[in-house]
Amino acid sequence: MTSSTVRNLLVRGMLAGLLAGVLAFAFAFLVGEPSVDDSIALESHAAAPQHVHGGDAAAPAAPAAADEEELVSRSMQSTFGLATGVLVYGVALGGIAALVYCFALGRIGRFSPRATAALVGAAAFTTVYLVPFLKYPATPPAVGNPDTIGKRTALFFLMILLSVLLGVAAVILGRQLAPRLGNWNATVVAGLAFAAVVTLAFVLLPGNGDAIKDTFPAALLWKFRLASLGVQAVLWAAFALVFGHFAERLLAPRPAKATPPATAVPAA
Repeated sequence: MTSSTVRNLLVRGMLAGLLAGVLAFAFAFLVGEPSVDDSIALESHAAAPQHVHGGDAAAPAAPAAADEEELVSRSMQSTFGLATGVLVYGVALGGIAALVYCFALGRIGRFSPRATAALVGAAAFTTVYLVPFLKYPATPPAVGNPDTIGKRTALFFLMILLSVLLGVAAVILGRQLAPRLGNWNATVVAGLAFAAVVTLAFVLLPGNGDAIKDTFPAALLWKFRLASLGVQAVLWAAFALVFGHFAERLLAPRPAKATPPATAVPAA
């Protein structure tokens, strides 16, 4: 693959990531933001001090934090801030995935450019988000112990690193076993090895049981986590479809239709 082809695929990957980011933002705004608002409202109500007089609880007093000037409004966070974060995230991961695609094309099997893009998108979603999510699921904002945010973030990124490295190792293992076992059996063995080592990592790595309070509604937590998972699924599915189309047109363009030869006009 020439450098110009890699450059063209990189540009198309970033463009596909941008378009996928637009769809992911729409999903996050319509499906995810309502649960975020409910979580913030619930925690704000729980944090408000109660005045007790004569055994009866009076109306909650306004929290002290309300007197402080809000640096970024909630409406700005849920619109412009969310869009900026998702779009930048989509462009960055689209470019990285395009480079991975350039390396994987022709090396993981005799797949078409479109099918290879689907495989790269599925592998990226699984290793970058799904596996870490199963160990350290998303937590609603303003919920949980703020003193452990740094620890939980470090553990989540450690799980991402382990998942990606184990995914690469599984691909290498499958390629090594393919000549002896065949492509299908080698893929099954590599997949089982990946699942086994990931399960071991799940057992050995510490949990984050202090991320959610016991009093937080389970239904709201489930709704938020499903929305978080859906955002990533929409992002990677859209990227795979759009980038696969771009790659197919670049690497396997349709042959031009042959024009029929002009018939000679007999002389009078």
